[in-house]
Amino acid sequence: MARNPEKYDRILEAALAVFAEKGFFVSRISDIADRANVADGTVYLYFKNKDEILATAITTAFETFMNNARTELERVADPVERLHMLARLHLEALGGNRNAAIVFQMELRQSTRLSEFSHQHLVEYFGLVRAAIQQGQESGVFRKQMPDKIAANCFFGALDEMVTSWVLSEHEFPLADAADSVVDILLNGMQSSNRRAQVARPSDKEERGLP
Repeated sequence: MARNPEKYDRILEAALAVFAEKGFFVSRISDIADRANVADGTVYLYFKNKDEILATAITTAFETFMNNARTELERVADPVERLHMLARLHLEALGGNRNAAIVFQMELRQSTRLSEFSHQHLVEYFGLVRAAIQQGQESGVFRKQMPDKIAANCFFGALDEMVTSWVLSEHEFPLADAADSVVDILLNGMQSSNRRAQVARPSDKEERGLP
């Protein structure tokens, strides 16, 4: 029996909406079928169970993001701009689909097995981030002493927290607008340029050799 691609996508979209609204563990296949306007049995023609639906939704969203990210990064050589682009793409992807953001931020992490599954995807994402950081280190833009793995975790963690705050916020705001500010803070810190210069320069007493 041939499967209808439009119906397949509609079931995935309905599932994310139901999971976001009710929570993954209490949602039923019948809830998804009702939201997708199909019979319960139709859902089972495409998916074995809820876990497979969620895993498919994660994989589909991730592959779309990664394909887009790789294509966009090919157009940019500067490592700083690469990080800015990754941040924008990250926040645009989740900011453009609130149901997916809720499921990824709130529901996915409650399932140990699915969290392990999503971790495999994140390894690929972190690879893009670490590659940009390593490129910056090799070109002298970033400090070579900085562990790129820790820097990549800080990068992802900051964006991840922005998505969580957006999901929990009672006020709508364009999530992607925060991308450049997040990267700027990570790259330049919170000290003003004057303060950094003061810290970097020895004091008058140090220059004279005084205690």
